[in-house]
Parts: sequence; structure tokens; C-alpha cells
Amino acid sequence: MDIPEIDVDELYQRFTAGTPLVDVREPDEFAGTRVPGARSIPLGEVPARVAEIPTEGQVMLICGKGGRSMAAAGFLRSQGFDVVNVLGGTEAWVAGGFPVESGPAT
Repeated sequence: MDIPEIDVDELYQRFTAGTPLVDVREPDEFAGTRVPGARSIPLGEVPARVAEIPTEGQVMLICGKGGRSMAAAGFLRSQGFDVVNVLGGTEAWVAGGFPVESGPAT
């Protein structure tokens, strides 16, 4: 099954319009640098925390470079979620000059 992918410019447009973003990196990575307002659900916890992911509308998934979020996208798609993967992940977001935040997840 093909998972749709978007670039960070599209991520910015969709996120500012209210599309939810789930960051599947580990907590220490998430605390370092992240897209402001992203929700942290580490890849290994996605199956156990699937109830925390919105079922209405599309959900965007991000990680460091795009690999882990693609794995999460495959799992979530198999569970009936409408998901897209962010190409280049957080590294591309930072390189694009978009806003970031850091610190522990709240």
C-alpha cells in the first residue's frame, strides 16, 4: 500500500490549518527540536496508544528523516487511519527555516 508523502512546505500549510501532527521520534529527540504543537507518540508506543490519534480527517506523521514515520504510517493505514508521511522529517523542517521548539513534552 502506498503512503502519501508531503514536503515541509505542505506540512506548514496543513498544520497551520489544524491538521494534527504526530512525532514518532523517541522522547529525547522530541525534547531536542520539534515542530511546535506536534504530539509525541514514539514509534514503539504507537500500537498501544492508537486511541490517542484522531480518527476523523487526516493525520500527518513525522520523525527525524522520514523512515520511522513511514513505518508508523503503514501500521496506522492498516488500522484504517488516513495518514501522510512528511518527507525529510524534522531535519527538513529545521533546514527549511520553519519555527521550532524544544524541551520536554507537556
